[in-house]
Amino acid sequence: MVVRREKKSRKMRGSRTMGWGIRGQHRDRGSQGGRQIGMHKEKWSWLVKYGKGWYGKHGFRNPTTKLTSAISLRKLNELLESGYIKIKEMDGKKIVDLNELGYNKLLGGGSISIPVTIKVGKATNKAIQKVKEMGGEVILSPTE
Repeated sequence: MVVRREKKSRKMRGSRTMGWGIRGQHRDRGSQGGRQIGMHKEKWSWLVKYGKGWYGKHGFRNPTTKLTSAISLRKLNELLESGYIKIKEMDGKKIVDLNELGYNKLLGGGSISIPVTIKVGKATNKAIQKVKEMGGEVILSPTE
């Protein structure tokens, strides 16, 4: 193989098409892989079946918002009665740590039938009041 002393582009200067032929002149883009066209035409059946959310604006995620994982007293009571959430006994008190379970807020919807001490990051005033009326208490222990 011959070693070029100069680049081929130097030799091709002034040749108009630079060696890419008379018709296309290297202007086509070839196969574009995943860039699909015809979603309103020939690929419509694929779009209907698999392309949920293909068109339209889809919003954005606000980077300053903090996600809150909340649980209501109603749901907590159901989980306690079904045995899904285990109650820990410490110094004669029944303790439920919602922070360990992935919840960081206790809401006041519904009621609770078991007097327990609940550890959670945040709680509404109504939730605290309902737990105290039942004979339990809410310990606010922020996580983060």
